[in-house]
Amino acid sequence: MNPCGACPVRSLTVCAALDPEELRRLADILQTVRIEANHTIFGEGDAADALYNVTSGTVKLYKLLPDGRRQITGFLITGDFIGLALNESYAYTAETVTGCTLCRFPRKKLEALLDEFPKMQRRLFSMASNELAAAQDQMLLLGRKTAKEKICSFLLMLSQRAARRGHKDNPVHVPMSRADIADYLGLTTETVSRTFTQLKTAGIISLQEGNKIQIAGMDALYDMAEGC
Repeated sequence: MNPCGACPVRSLTVCAALDPEELRRLADILQTVRIEANHTIFGEGDAADALYNVTSGTVKLYKLLPDGRRQITGFLITGDFIGLALNESYAYTAETVTGCTLCRFPRKKLEALLDEFPKMQRRLFSMASNELAAAQDQMLLLGRKTAKEKICSFLLMLSQRAARRGHKDNPVHVPMSRADIADYLGLTTETVSRTFTQLKTAGIISLQEGNKIQIAGMDALYDMAEGC
């Protein structure tokens, strides 16, 4: 059976533009891998010999600073692509936040197919452009916003991403740890925990089981994110 043809999230992935025959060609080179939570997919500096498509779960990307601190540069979810590299080695580490299922593509074989499938190449370029826009948004978060504005913006980002994938935008699924959120937003873990408590006390959010956060006041959260 063609695993791409039966994939329930194909419409979200780089494969969405392909016709059945192109999907069959792609299926011939992919390997489906299952990785448990808190495991490294690849490390910064490793040979960039494969690319990955997330079909379930959450992945974090990070770089280690010279002083040993960690800067998380992004969280990827279903439909996102990992491993694009201009050089022969990965520029960051990819690690699972939750248990994940991924499609693994050998880099050279996928690059050869991209030359044959311009539709897939264009979709990959579009996804890379979205990744650049997300990086620019994060620069704004890190440089110009207070701790509360950062947390509110982060929750809104997760809500909007869920909505774009056809899921409920509220409650928001937040599988990452407070330490992960801190390393993404440039805060301390204590500040992240304290800010969540403040938002909860103010009645803006409530914490639910299953790593979910119910946003009680979406407009209020948006105003806080924008510094109003």
